[in-house]
Amino acid sequence: MRISRILFLICLLSLLIAGISQAQWIQTNGPLGGSISRFVANGTNIFAAASPGGVFLSTNNGTTWTAVNTGLTNLNIMSLAVSGTNLFAGSTGGVVFLSTNNGTSWTAVNTVSPNVYALVVRPASGGSGMNLFAGTLGGGVYLSTNNGTTWTPVNAGLTNKNVESLVAKDTNLFAATYGGGVFLSTNNGTTWTPVNSGLPNNNLLVLAIKDTILFAGVSGAGVYRSTNNGANWTAVNTGLTGTDFDAFASSGTNLFAGGPGGSVFLSTNNGTSWTAVSVGLTPTTVWTLATIPASGGSGTNLFAGTNGGGVFMSTNNGTSWTAASTGLRITRAYSLAYGTASGGSGTNLFAGTFRGVFLSTDNGGTWAVAGDSMKGQAVWALAVTPASGGSGTNLFAGTYTGVFLSSNSGTSWTQVNAGLTNTVVNAFAVSGANLFAGTIGGVFLSTNIGASWTTLLGPGVTNVYALAVSGTSLFAGTSSAGVFLTTNNGATWTQVNAGLTNTIVNALGVSPASGGSGTNVFAGTNGGVFLSVNNGTSWTAINTGLTNTSVYALAVYGTNVFAGTNGGGVFLSTNNGASWTQINTGLTPTGVYALAVSPGGGSGTNLFAATYGGGVWRRPLSELVSVQKLAGNELPREFSLAQNYPNPFNPSTSIDYQLPVSGFVTLRVFDLLGREVSMLVNDVKNAGSYHVSWDATNLPSGMYVYRITAGNFVSVRRMLLMK
Repeated sequence: MRISRILFLICLLSLLIAGISQAQWIQTNGPLGGSISRFVANGTNIFAAASPGGVFLSTNNGTTWTAVNTGLTNLNIMSLAVSGTNLFAGSTGGVVFLSTNNGTSWTAVNTVSPNVYALVVRPASGGSGMNLFAGTLGGGVYLSTNNGTTWTPVNAGLTNKNVESLVAKDTNLFAATYGGGVFLSTNNGTTWTPVNSGLPNNNLLVLAIKDTILFAGVSGAGVYRSTNNGANWTAVNTGLTGTDFDAFASSGTNLFAGGPGGSVFLSTNNGTSWTAVSVGLTPTTVWTLATIPASGGSGTNLFAGTNGGGVFMSTNNGTSWTAASTGLRITRAYSLAYGTASGGSGTNLFAGTFRGVFLSTDNGGTWAVAGDSMKGQAVWALAVTPASGGSGTNLFAGTYTGVFLSSNSGTSWTQVNAGLTNTVVNAFAVSGANLFAGTIGGVFLSTNIGASWTTLLGPGVTNVYALAVSGTSLFAGTSSAGVFLTTNNGATWTQVNAGLTNTIVNALGVSPASGGSGTNVFAGTNGGVFLSVNNGTSWTAINTGLTNTSVYALAVYGTNVFAGTNGGGVFLSTNNGASWTQINTGLTPTGVYALAVSPGGGSGTNLFAATYGGGVWRRPLSELVSVQKLAGNELPREFSLAQNYPNPFNPSTSIDYQLPVSGFVTLRVFDLLGREVSMLVNDVKNAGSYHVSWDATNLPSGMYVYRITAGNFVSVRRMLLMK
C-alpha cells in the first residue's frame, strides 16, 4: 500500500507539473515578418533591429531568431552599434539603450533628440577610449564619450539636422542628411563642412564606404560615388532599374545596393555597372543589407532586411535568396477576426498588423501574408460577413486609407471607398446585411458589401474608436465624447453617458444578461470598464480587481468577459464585471489591442490576444472558463476535463468534462499531499457533456488538484481555494 501510494503521488505530481506548464499563454508562430532597419554582428551573434519589434538575436546564421527585448521601453529600434562587449540600440523615441550581455537585458542610458536613425563608434582622439555618435532626425549629431551616459550635440556647420546615416573612415566622419546633402567632419564632429558637389539634390537616403570610396543613395536619383571624400560626386547607375536605394553592403570586390520592390543589385567594379541579384526576394523595399562571415569562417552570408517582409539570406552573393524569418515576429498586432475557410471546412484566423493582414489556418501554428496588396497598410479593424448566396465569407480591413475587401480569404483585395468621405477606419460592426464603419469622421453604413457607403450623421459622433450591435441598437464609442446610441440605423443619435465617468471609449461588448433577460453592454475606457443593463441609459463602473484601467479590447464568451489592457495584460470576469482576475501567466507583452475567441465551442476553443510587442498569443479557453456545450445532439469527439471556474474560488466552483463514449467515470479531488478530500463522480456515465459543482466550505485555503479517470483516459488539473 505504501509503495502504491508513493507511485500514485509521483504520477499525480508529474501530471500536475505538466498541467501547470501548459496552463498559460503561448506565443503563436507569428505573424512572421517585420520591418528590419539594421543588422550588426558581434562574434557569432547576429542582431537585427526591427521597427517596431525591438531587437532580435540569431546565433545560427539567421536560421532562427529570438526577441531580446528585456528592458527596452521602446520597440521601434532604428539603429545598432557594437563596441567591444557593449551593444547599443537607438529608438524612434530618442532613447539610446545599452546591453552588456548580448541583448539579454537592456538599460536606457540617455535620451537624445527623437528618432535615432544612426549610431557609429569611433576611437577617441589619441586612441584612449571610444566615441559614440548618434545621428537623429531633427536634432543633428550627438556625441557620447562615456558609453551613452551623457550626450553633447556636435552640430557646428551642420545646416540640416535630419541625419539619415553616419559612416566613418579613419579620421573622417560623414553624415547624410535629408535636405542638406552630405557633411564631413575631420575632428570628431566639432565642426562640419558640406561636400555635395555633383549631387543632383540634397535628399540623401544612405551612405556607405567601400575601401576609400564613398557611395550615396540619393532620393529619386539612384547611386552616386565619390573617390575624394565627397569633394566631387558622379552618378553610377548603369544597370540599376530603381532610383531610391536605402541600403549598401560590401564584401571583398562585391558591392550590393538594396532598394524598392525587393531589388538588390551587385557591382564588382565599384559601381561602374550593376546586375540585378534578387531571385527569391519578395517585392518589398530593402531597408538594410549586411555581409556577415558564416559560422566556421567559411564564406560570407549576405542578409537583407525588408520593410514588412522580414529577413532574407543569400549564401551565393545574391544569386538566390531564402527567407530567414523564423521567430522574427511582427510584434504590433491591432485586430483579429475569424472566418470560414474556403469550402466551409475549418476556420481562418486573420490578424491585422501594422504591415497588412496575415492568415493562419491552424490556430496560429503557421502564418502567411494575406495578399501582397495589403502590405504596408496598418490595419486597425477587421470584420467578416457571409458572402452572397451564403458561400464563403467577405473579409473587410479598416486602414488609414479606407476599407479593403477580400472575398478569397485575403488572396486579393479591392479598395471599397465609394461614399466614404473619411478614410481613417478604426472599427467595424455587422448586423445582418448592414456593415458599419467607425471613422474619425463619424459612422458610415454599407448595405451592399462595401460597394457604396452612406454617412450616418450625428452631432458629436466623431473620432469613433468602437462599435457594437445589440438587437436594433448600434453603439458608437468615441475618443472623447463617450458613447452614442442609434436605434434606427443612424437616422438619429443620442449621447448616453450617464454614469460614464471616463469618456475615452476604446472598446464595446455585448453579452446576454443573467437569466437570459435582456443584454449587458460593456464599455472599455481609459478609466476601466463600465456596464449598462438598460441599453445605455445609465452606466456603472465595474473595476474591482482591474489593476490596469486603460482598457483597449473586450471579448465576450457567454457570460464571461475578457478585457485587454494597455500595460496590464488580460483580465477575466465570470460575473458580469462584478470582479476581475488577471490571467497573464506566460503572457510577456502587456499591451493588448484585440481579443478574439475561436468559434465552434468544445475543448479546442482558444482565446487569442493581439499584442503590442509580441504578435498574437493563444490560450485554451478551457483553462479559464467552462466551454460552451456542443449544439443539438452532437456527441463530444474526445475526452476532456475543463478548468474549473471560477478559479481561484471561494467556497464553491464548477467542473465540466466530456465523454465521447459511455463508461465508468471517477472524478476525485486531492490535496497536495495526495489525500483524497472529495469524491465528485463514481458511476457509469453515458457519452455526453457533464457539469459538476464542488463546495469546499469545510476545507482550508490552498492548492487542490482534481483527477478524472474514464477508461484509459486520465487527466489532472489544479485549482486554488482562497478564503
